Amino acid sequence: MTDFIQTDIQDRILRVRINRPERKNALNHAMYTGLAEALEQAEADPTIRCTLLTGHSDCFTAGNDLSDFAEGLPGEFASTPVGRFLFALANAEKPVVAAVNGPAVGIGTTMLLHCDLVYAGRNTRFQMPFANLGLCPEGASSLLLPMWLGRVRAAELLMLGDAFDVEHADRLGLINRICDPEQTETDALQACQRLAAQPPAAIRATKALLNRPNKDDLKAALLAEGELFGERLKSDEAAEAFRAFQEKRKPDFSHFG
Repeated sequence: MTDFIQTDIQDRILRVRINRPERKNALNHAMYTGLAEALEQAEADPTIRCTLLTGHSDCFTAGNDLSDFAEGLPGEFASTPVGRFLFALANAEKPVVAAVNGPAVGIGTTMLLHCDLVYAGRNTRFQMPFANLGLCPEGASSLLLPMWLGRVRAAELLMLGDAFDVEHADRLGLINRICDPEQTETDALQACQRLAAQPPAAIRATKALLNRPNKDDLKAALLAEGELFGERLKSDEAAEAFRAFQEKRKPDFSHFG
């Protein structure tokens, strides 16, 4: 497991920390593998009852490390590190709780759609700038966001790609509680402790029933988005967006048809 993904187990809770602060916790392929392995460990270990996903008090994750993704995805989506992580998260039978502070960009927002409880600090800024980068939605966000928020609100978040604050996320119903940044992880950990003290089979059954109506559609959305995302990574539009990001300028899409 990469040093950028740290894990510890205490009181039947697996804590998984994204730990690459010098790059704002940007995720590369090895980190996705580490996240997937951690979730798979939680499912396989009968002593673990809940997983806590977190970063630091000033950053959850700035999204994908663009330098690691400029060449596309290595293989068919389901077998890539990204796909392995998203399927492990979406298929987790045990509860997953997120503690989020600071930037939560791209996958930093869409992964939260698969968590059972989300606690966010007042300094959190959410954003899904996929279209802005010449890409497309991922993490089944094109399925879940219209279902939960309505199509026009989902289109605004996914097509315009603007950042939004924790109060707006709360109004949209994307988080459970707004916290002081220094308290976010503590509040989320307390929720994990409550979940870990509950009858474990009853919690798994409840989660299974909550997820049951969308199970097949969710798998199809993850695969469809993932394959198109891989194609978009190799597109000329994405190349222009990535160059502009590296050159710290606004991308120019005026010549694309």
